[in-house]
Amino acid sequence: MEIAGYRRQVDLGRLGPTLVIASSLILAIRTAKWPRITTETAAQIDWDLEVEQAVRMAHSVLSYLLAKSPFLFQHKDVPWYQPSEDESPQ
Repeated sequence: MEIAGYRRQVDLGRLGPTLVIASSLILAIRTAKWPRITTETAAQIDWDLEVEQAVRMAHSVLSYLLAKSPFLFQHKDVPWYQPSEDESPQ
């Protein structure tokens, strides 16, 4: 197949670190006034729920921004291919 052209597409591989940073910021803001935990226990249900909520919020915001304002994110050129005569369905 031959490359027929390129299309600009959001580089989704670079959104992983963005999601981690965004959810960490949301988590820090939401838990800033929590009292300091002095004992470490295996089950910290409140903390786990806050982490899940922060990730959901960050994912929701990033999804909205990708849909409405994709120009905010880095793009890459993705080739699209044109099938040759041998590869076309008969």
